[in-house]
This record gives sequence, C-alpha cells and structure tokens, in this order.
Amino acid sequence: MKFPLGRLPAARRLRQMATHAPTPEMPDVAHNLARFRTRVLVAGAVVLCAFGMLAARLVHLQVTRHEDLAAQAEGNRTAIVPVVPQRGLILDRNGVVLASNYSAYTLEITPAKAGDVEQTIDQLAELVEITPRDRRRFKRLREDSRNFESLPIRSRLTDEEVARFAAQHYRFPGVEINARLFRRYPLGETGSHVLGYIGRINQREKTAMEDWDEDEQANYRGTDHIGKLGIEQSYEKQLHGQTGVDVLETAASGRAVRELSSHRATSGNTVMLTLDIQLQKLVEDLFGERRGALVAIDPRSGEVLAMVSKPTFDPNAFVEGIDQDSWQELSESIDKPLLNRALRGTYPPGSTYKPFMALAALQQGVRGPRDIVNDPGYFNYGGRRFGSPEGNLGAVDMRRAIQHSSNTYFFSLAVDMGVDAIHDFMAPLGFGQITGIDLPGEVRGVLPSTDWKRQAYKRADQGRWFPGETVSLGIGQGYNSFTMLQLAVAEATLAAGGIKHQPHLVRALQDAASGQVTPRQQPPGEDLHFAPRNVDVVRDGLVAVIKEGTGKQVFAGAAYSAAGKTGTAQAVTLRQGTKYNARAMEEHQRDHSLFAAFAPVQDPQIALAVIVENAGWGAAAAAPIARKVFDYWLDPHRAERPQDMH
Repeated sequence: MKFPLGRLPAARRLRQMATHAPTPEMPDVAHNLARFRTRVLVAGAVVLCAFGMLAARLVHLQVTRHEDLAAQAEGNRTAIVPVVPQRGLILDRNGVVLASNYSAYTLEITPAKAGDVEQTIDQLAELVEITPRDRRRFKRLREDSRNFESLPIRSRLTDEEVARFAAQHYRFPGVEINARLFRRYPLGETGSHVLGYIGRINQREKTAMEDWDEDEQANYRGTDHIGKLGIEQSYEKQLHGQTGVDVLETAASGRAVRELSSHRATSGNTVMLTLDIQLQKLVEDLFGERRGALVAIDPRSGEVLAMVSKPTFDPNAFVEGIDQDSWQELSESIDKPLLNRALRGTYPPGSTYKPFMALAALQQGVRGPRDIVNDPGYFNYGGRRFGSPEGNLGAVDMRRAIQHSSNTYFFSLAVDMGVDAIHDFMAPLGFGQITGIDLPGEVRGVLPSTDWKRQAYKRADQGRWFPGETVSLGIGQGYNSFTMLQLAVAEATLAAGGIKHQPHLVRALQDAASGQVTPRQQPPGEDLHFAPRNVDVVRDGLVAVIKEGTGKQVFAGAAYSAAGKTGTAQAVTLRQGTKYNARAMEEHQRDHSLFAAFAPVQDPQIALAVIVENAGWGAAAAAPIARKVFDYWLDPHRAERPQDMH
C-alpha cells in the first residue's frame, strides 16, 4: 500500500530523510591534538614564568632588601623624635646673665592640616586670648614658612588656657599645644647689637643649611630657631648644643606606647664675654635719645669692654617672631635702630685723625716735632682757600698743632705726604680695614688712595686723583670714612706704643657638661714698630689737649691722667663758600661730635672712640661721655652707675 510522503509513518519518514542528508567530513584528529599541545605548552610557560617572577620577587624582598624593609617595618612601629637642646647662656665678664632660656606652652597651627586658617584662628580666639599683634605675627611667619610647618599663634599659655583648649582639641585639626624653650634677654635693649637675637629659621637659611655636612644637618633636626645677629649668630654652633633622640614605640594610630631608648640632648656652651654690661648700660643711658656709637677696648689685650650703638632695640621682640607693624617701625625708622653703628656705621674721623697724621709724618721723616708752620687761619692750595675755624694760631710746632687742632698745619702736612703715603701708614693701624672682631657684618669703610679711586669709579676722568683732594685728608675729612671700631683699635694701638691686638668680645667658653672653662685663643699682638720717641711726641700733644686744650674743662679734677683728641666731622658736604650754620640746617645734617682717648697715660688700661651724631663740637657731646667711661673704669669711688639694672 502506497502513501504520499507527507503521510508516511514517522519512523519511515525519518529513514528516508537520513538517506537523502549530506555526509559530514571526518575530523583531523592529529591537527587538533597538535593545537592542543601548543596551547598547553604556552599556558605552562606562562605559569612557570609567573611563578619564576614571584620567586624572584620573593628573593628580592626577603634577601636583597631584607635589611631595608626590616628597618621600614621597625619604623612603622617606632617613632624617632629629636630632642632640641637647651641653648647656652651668654654672660658678661662679671658673670651677669645676658641671655637665658625658659620653657612655656605654645599654641601652634599647621596650615596644611587646619583647613580654613582664618576661621580656625577665630574659633581659637573663643578659647584663648589672641591679640591683633598675635595675628600679625602669625601672618608674617606664614609668609616666610612652608605650609606644612607648625607655626605659633600664641605663646606662654597659662595652665587654665592649656586645659581649656585640651577639652576642645578634637574640634581643631592641625592645631597642637607644644612645650617649647624660649630665649630671654633679661636686660632688654641693653647690649642688643652685641648680643643679637634668635629667630625662626627662614627659607634662605634652610637653603644654606643644605650645604652643611650630614652631622651638622642632623644636629638641627627639630630646631626652629637660629642666631640672627651678634654673638647669637657668630657663636651659633657653640650655643646650640647637641640634639638628642627619643625612640618611641607607637600603635597603629600613631599614639606613643612606650619609650624604647633615649639619648639625652647636650646643652650648648656658655659664652663668656669681655663686655662689662654695667659700663655698657651706663653709656647707653648717657646717650639718651641721641644717635651714635662708642667702642672701648683694653689696649693690652684687645678685649672689648663696651660696644654701644644708639638707638637700640629689644631682642625679645624677635624670639617669637616679630609682627609686620613692629618690623616696619624698626626697619623704616630714620634713626635706624637695627644698624650697629659701631660695626657698620662709617664716618669721617674729623680731628681725631690728626694725631695719626702727626705720627705718620714722624715715622716717614716728612716732618719733625719742632718744625714750625705758620697758621694764619687758612690754607691756600690750587687756587682754593681752605679755612681753619681755630683762627690765626701763628707759629705752631707739632705738639701745639695737636693741642689747638690746627687745620692749616695738617692741611699742609697732607700735601707734603701725599695720599698714597698716608694710606700706606694708616692701613696697618686698621683704618679702612676689616679688624677681624668676632661679630658678623663688619664693614671696611674707605681709606682713600689713588688705586682705590681708580677702582671705585668706572670713568677714567672720575677715577683720577686730583692733588686738591689730598688737602682735606689731613684733617680727617674728604673720602675718609671709618667705623668707631676701627678708630678705637687705632687709638688702642697708639696707647700700647704700636702693638696692635685683634679686638674680640668672647674671652672664654664653658662646657655645659663638664663645666670646664676654655679661654678663647687670640693671635699675638702685632708690632707696628713705631719709634718710642715718636709715640711720645704724639702722646704729649694728646695730653696737652686734656690739660690745656679742648678737653680741659671736661677732664677737670680727674684722678687719673688721660690723653685724647676731640673732633668735629661734617655729616654733609657744604657748597664752596657756604658757611656752616647749625641752626639753619636740618638736625640730621649737622656736624658729628667725636672724641678718641686713652688712660692712664703711662699705663693705658682703656682706649675708646665715641661719636654722637649731629651733636656738633666734640668737647660738647662726645668728650663728656668718655669722661664718665674713664671714671667708671679707673675711679670707682667717683664713678656714675647705670640705673635700673635688673
């Protein structure tokens, strides 16, 4: 029985469909097997390489970098905290403390962690008193520091303020209370230019520290302050001390758990000065509100007994960081209180230069002690008349020329000697030279010569020395410009008969640990080989000034013999033909008052140079200060004592 295909039984229909389907190809077993093997090999190589890299990394970490990683691991559980040493004391020659230390709590902000700093300060002000001055000081510190440094906003917190902040500490990220050592200058402004001050290390100083060796850099870890001027700067490394280290075990949160080890800090050495602070204070009081400088030296050793610059400043204002307004007041003042006039102020020496001109003439054989010069009250040279306020003195020899300060005598002497001969004699005395005193910032001044002028002026016509320029050098004017330190060194050398000692302010260092006192070694005195008879001639002239000349009234009744010379120096150059009239001039344009002297004459123990700016005649302002200094040093029963020493 036949059926249509669509109606065939299912089994039969499937058989027919299979009969008509295409026959599939046989798979290539060998090819597939090869591909599989390749894949296995590649995968195996990758796995082996990965395990090899892991093994190599394991060897690198466990063997090569074992010590380094072990140290890092130890570092993660320990903290190394530098312990800042206590700064050394500064004492005067009699043991009076001039610089000391005290501990106090300080509220500090790290700007990088504090968020809105101004808002933080406002909120802190609700807990502790923060004055406008504190804010200005913080602003100045922030401008000079990096954002991640901890800066003080308030110092010397009371216990109550510390407790009040501690209760609210959680509200102020980046704000901490730290116990700090602060520098203190008990006598305030007294001797500030000599002592200097300490202040926060600025960016320029940090850059300079990068050139220090590793030990020196390590010794300043944790140190925020450094000496800025004076003894604080020049003896910084002796005063700083040796930084200690505390090794602490810390928890994961960073909290200290226990102390593992400790190396104590060693305090800085005590610096013992040659300065007599009572004498220093006396001189500063004598100056009052006037500007000027005084340097007193022991001619037997070069020890500086007093070094005054007026006006002064309070170094305590710099310890915590001075605010902007106070800084501007000091730095922009017409009186320049930050200028150390004794070390950096340069002035024409005026008539105090004449005794050295006389000694130069004697030593070089240009003029003898009995050679006579006629002084009609003026000196004509090169078609110009150089005046002499002393008037017509008539015939004068060297002694009388010094006693009466004859300009005409020394005008003619300068012309006879010439500028280069004057320079060659004056330079060894210290004029226009760096004295080498142990303070930073000393200036050289100007001791003119033909070579100096040639180098000082670029144009050939300006650099040529004119003969008429030599005339004024003889009376300490013209290009002459020296410091009071240089004049005092020269005066001390004359007092010592030509033996020049290097001036110095530090006489000894005391070791903080052992207490041993070590004197500072000084170079031996330099013999300038002055003929004793020549020194005697000049000394006689200086004694005559005190006994019979311009110093007679000032030194009347003195219990000791003294030798000295008054001087008056121009602050500004007057136009030719213009007569000096102090009343018609601004105060800062008036002549300076100078005095240089030593005593006692036969056994000099003190020599000095003093200038009172714009005070006029030397005997009127400078000499009376010198008299008080000599009385203090040589006649204690009559000596005036400084006030308010505390």
